[in-house]
Amino acid sequence: MPSLDFRSDNVGAVAPQIMSAVMRVNADTADGYGRDPFTKSLAHIYAQAFDADVAVFPVATGTAANAVALSVLTPPYGAVLCHPTAHINVSECGAPEFFTGGAKIVPVPGPDGRIDPSELRRALDRAGMGQPHRVQPAALSLTQPTDLGTVYALDVLAELCAIAKDHGLRIHMDGARLANAVAALGCSLADATWRCGVDILSFGVTKNGGMNADAIIAFDRRFGVPLAFRLRRAGQTFSKMRYAAAQLAAYVENDLYRHLASHANALSARLAGRLADTDIPLVAPVEANEVFAYMPPPVVRSLESVALFHRYPDDVVRFVCRWDSCAADVDLLAHVIAQRGSAEASP
Repeated sequence: MPSLDFRSDNVGAVAPQIMSAVMRVNADTADGYGRDPFTKSLAHIYAQAFDADVAVFPVATGTAANAVALSVLTPPYGAVLCHPTAHINVSECGAPEFFTGGAKIVPVPGPDGRIDPSELRRALDRAGMGQPHRVQPAALSLTQPTDLGTVYALDVLAELCAIAKDHGLRIHMDGARLANAVAALGCSLADATWRCGVDILSFGVTKNGGMNADAIIAFDRRFGVPLAFRLRRAGQTFSKMRYAAAQLAAYVENDLYRHLASHANALSARLAGRLADTDIPLVAPVEANEVFAYMPPPVVRSLESVALFHRYPDDVVRFVCRWDSCAADVDLLAHVIAQRGSAEASP
């Protein structure tokens, strides 16, 4: 098996701080279904982390977080606007449509994985608001970082949220890798979410050192009651929820999420720099922990003998750096790519 693993951030190990937190709650019995003291403490812990009164719900996956969160924002006759590359549009097997009861996903374009504000205005102006023959835009879903590894600037996030809210939409953020965006921007969790106008957040933990837990965070606590019922219907009310709660609590303690993400971001920037030296073109700027590049098929096939990574159509490959990736592996990967690329270019 190839020794270099850059497939995704969910192939990595659990951060020791999070594993220790899980072991600590394993020392005794506790009530089930979120009635334990560890789960009950999450609202206070996350209120401090986000500088806001929040409702917090542990979930098993990011898809569950996205789909159930959108179900409280969008009626069956509604539409969720998102970027064409968004995970909810291309990688969730219709889960958002299922849990909303049939809402329509409407892609809104923009370069480098980011929705263009002018395109959002155009889409909303042409949406037929109030016309019974048309699905009604109900939510805007923003992915931060994007599914091309780029990051929205805070002022652009705020502009997109303002445009959507002017048209009566609620704002969902897919933050599966939000820690990487916050680390890249050097801002707080609050600055990156509710201060920009986000109403409900899918907060990723698994991809950045967690074991098997993510969260839905509602900045409007009125969503708390419907979320609780919808999560139960979706099979997301863990019996032994304290183990998920322990992960979520440890993740934000002492800014652990930021430290882990900063390491992954730095290694991705390192890899991008090395690829630039070998004239491998990038698909989009590298601003978080994912590197998308164009690579000739012969180089890709040769590289597969030593490295694990994702291939996409049109000669696109993706390398993901994790909290537990190391610089030596990044340098070796870049060296092998340069070596195989040179061999391919030789007459």
